[in-house]
Formats: sequence, structure tokens, C-alpha cells
Amino acid sequence: MTAQKVLKLSELEQDAAVRVVIDKVPMAVVLDADGEVHAIGDTCTHGDISLAEGFVEGDTLECWAHGSAFSLRTGQPLNLPAYEPVPVYEVTIDGDDILIDPAVTRDVK
Repeated sequence: MTAQKVLKLSELEQDAAVRVVIDKVPMAVVLDADGEVHAIGDTCTHGDISLAEGFVEGDTLECWAHGSAFSLRTGQPLNLPAYEPVPVYEVTIDGDDILIDPAVTRDVK
């Protein structure tokens, strides 16, 4: 697969998540306070809840339903009840375009 345009950078609001779906892969795309764009799996690993409906704070995205916060950099849950990570996707910025390849996850350890 190749990276696909999902949004324009100018469409994102700082510290807010936007849900996108590429080839049936749901993702939450976030522009953080430092101006960095992140893409993580949009489904909370504790329940079938869209993380894009949650709250961005610093470099985390918190599930609105049960409060598990996930690192935007690693996908790791930072508190219970979630204990499984969500995938983190490579993001490419080309001018004002945000491109993501749903087949390419970042190898974070």
C-alpha cells in the first residue's frame, strides 16, 4: 500500500482528534500542542469506543468512556482499564496534506 491523503493540516484543530478511515482501518489523527501530527488506532482496546471522541492532553488521547489514556507517540495505555496498546501509524506532511499508510505502523519500543 502507499500513503494516502487523509486531511489537510489546516483542517486540524490543536489538541483535538479527528476520526479517519483508510481501507477499513479507523484512525484518530491529532495535532498536538507542539505542532506534531499523530495517527493512532481509533478503537480503545478496553472497549469498542472511538478514541477520536475522547480528550487530548499533552501527548495523550483519553477514551471518554472509561478514562484510559493512550500515548500518541507509542500507542501504549498509560492507565487502566486498558492494558493493550493501539497501533501508531507513520504520518507524512506534504505541504498542507497529511498522508498516512494504514499498512505501515511505527516500530516503537
